Amino acid sequence: MNLIEDKTFQKIDFRVEAIEIAEYEYCKFENCNFESTVLNTIKFIDCEFIHCNLSLIKIENTMFQDCKFTHCKTLGLQFPMANQFNIGFSFIECVLDHCNFSGLKLNKTKFTSCRMHEVDFEGTELKKAIFNNCDLARTNFYQSNLEEADFTTAYNFQIDPDANRITGAKFSLQSLPALLTKYKLRIS
Repeated sequence: MNLIEDKTFQKIDFRVEAIEIAEYEYCKFENCNFESTVLNTIKFIDCEFIHCNLSLIKIENTMFQDCKFTHCKTLGLQFPMANQFNIGFSFIECVLDHCNFSGLKLNKTKFTSCRMHEVDFEGTELKKAIFNNCDLARTNFYQSNLEEADFTTAYNFQIDPDANRITGAKFSLQSLPALLTKYKLRIS
């Protein structure tokens, strides 16, 4: 597998021009379209994706180590299919609707100003994760470890404290109803 280092890829439509199956280190992908492409077995280490469309990409055994996604559209990604070794990323102002993170260890992961509708975090370890100003409408947290996670500015979420580990998690007073939904209380 070839090693590609410190290279910037700009405005490439990878649906037309195939991406090389390689190990990419410290690379930048700016304004690239990956939609529905197959990225299986590719390694991305310390890479940045900026203003990219990564919707519905195939990522079986793909490696993401310390990758940063900014202003990206990443609809329907199946992250449990990716290589789990040192998996790590952060998301800033991304659309992550319908993504699946179930069963992953994503401690200290940062999600900033992201739209995350119907995302699946079932059985996910999210200790000390930060959901800063994220829209979590219909997102599934079930049997997840949310200890010390920060939800103080997140909104539109529902988390069942009986079905998740939330010791030390941070919530705003306004989000109290989102933690008590199953009890059908009237809070005003």
